[in-house]
Amino acid sequence: MTSWALLGSGEFEPWSEVADRFLLETSTGDGRVVILPTASSLEGDDVFDGWGARGLEHFAALGVPAEVLPVRSREDAGRADLAERLDGASIVYLSGGNPSHLADVLRDTVVWAAVVGGLAQGMGYAGCSAGVACLTETTFDSDSDDLDSIFKPGLGLVRRTVFGPHWDIVDTWVPGASRSIVASVAPGDVFVGIDEDTAMLGDGRGWRVSGRGSVHVRVDGSFVHHRDGVRFELPLTIGV
Repeated sequence: MTSWALLGSGEFEPWSEVADRFLLETSTGDGRVVILPTASSLEGDDVFDGWGARGLEHFAALGVPAEVLPVRSREDAGRADLAERLDGASIVYLSGGNPSHLADVLRDTVVWAAVVGGLAQGMGYAGCSAGVACLTETTFDSDSDDLDSIFKPGLGLVRRTVFGPHWDIVDTWVPGASRSIVASVAPGDVFVGIDEDTAMLGDGRGWRVSGRGSVHVRVDGSFVHHRDGVRFELPLTIGV
């Protein structure tokens, strides 16, 4: 069974240790965390390397071995030697950036196949911001300020669901974005908004909330809002 830590924002910060410990306690593997800052690679090497360094520092402070997988492009994601470094890891960690770019880099590659294969063997998944939004059939191009072109294909690992990270501030980036995102959800599908510095932790069916904000779940047209410490049931359709 796969364990999931889905963060609205705030990866590698002190508040997120609860999510990290949850995955380490519930996942298989050798105790390593493999960090992919891939979603930030459009912003240049300094940003990519900076996110990687923050991740390494964060886990070093927790006494947890970690490494950065240098996947910046589809060419990198096609390298078997990089995919092999995921073998036996306890956690794969996809940090923030542009979710559409992240999905485009990983889709149908050996690195993504290694991620999905690891999840099937009990590796935990940590995703923050883009690392959450990329998982579904439809994701977002966070570099677009045009609501007509913001929606892009995701990785489709989690189906019939749309995730909205940064949910409490998304309208400050693009006015009206929250309304358009919710309206894009097909009838019968699920929407999950995750506020900044907030995580939902679970096994794909049962979840609990950790952090300063809320997780906002919309099913059949109605929202339910879950705050820190609340446990709730939400069986997601996950292709693992």
